Amino acid sequence: MKLFVGLGNPGPKYERNRHNIGFMALDQIASDHGFSPWKSKFQALISEGTLGGEKVLLLKPQTFMNLSGQSVGEAMRFYKLTPADVVVLHDELDLAPGKARMKQGGGHAGHNGLRSIHSHIGADYARVRLGIGHPGHKDAVAGYVLRDFPKADEGWLDDLMRGISDGAAELAKGNGGKFMNAVALRVAPPRSSATKPKAEAPAEKAAREESAPDARSPLEKLMDKFK
Repeated sequence: MKLFVGLGNPGPKYERNRHNIGFMALDQIASDHGFSPWKSKFQALISEGTLGGEKVLLLKPQTFMNLSGQSVGEAMRFYKLTPADVVVLHDELDLAPGKARMKQGGGHAGHNGLRSIHSHIGADYARVRLGIGHPGHKDAVAGYVLRDFPKADEGWLDDLMRGISDGAAELAKGNGGKFMNAVALRVAPPRSSATKPKAEAPAEKAAREESAPDARSPLEKLMDKFK
């Protein structure tokens, strides 16, 4: 069994905050892949389903971000899971908006949700880091992450959520590379190999027409002189 944890804060006030992008990703997966209705358990909202033949539990801690680890630890103990079975999806200030990266283990980089998870289960879990960009100064971070995504971000945000959902089965199977490819195909789809013909400049057109063989009949040439 795999445990996908999305990080965020509970309640409608925070629903569209940048800090809640982990919740948004799980909502997309649940909706697209026919998961069970959300219910309360483990101090969280949970939804169950199957991805790529793997049983998966989606978990959105309702403890507020700073205590996320309580919920994660409780669910892990109940299902007798190890950190290797856990994937945490969270907002990442150090990635440009719309970028995603996978990481196995490592530090929490000051992220309060990850810090809490570290304290309850250790650091040996996988993370899907979802770029939201940085406000430019550390003093502005708290206000930045707790503000809603602006309308201008809705395009890339929708692409990113759909890409995560597209690759969710590969994520459940532990195929990080294939998961990231699925995300990339949504966020940065390959350009078509068919290119539009280059626009012809007037001078080029005139030169081409002059060099082309004259297919007019002698009568047509004579008539053209009197036009």
